[in-house]
Amino acid sequence: MKEGSLEERVARIEGILEQMDKRLNHIESEIRDLRAEIRDLRSEIGDLRRDLNNRFLWILGVLITMWVTIILAILIR
Repeated sequence: MKEGSLEERVARIEGILEQMDKRLNHIESEIRDLRAEIRDLRSEIGDLRRDLNNRFLWILGVLITMWVTIILAILIR
């Protein structure tokens, strides 16, 4: 084997490793961004759940009030 060809091969492998390092760094940053987006979505979903629970309680209160009013109207009659 020629020494020049060995150096060329090592240089080529180093270039490939640098490309892999860049790609892995890009993937890591994308994963970090994705995790941040997931955290934001979880927060938004929690807010939505609280809002839905609050609206459900209001609807339930209105329904119970209507039911009591109808029963009282029937009994008083």
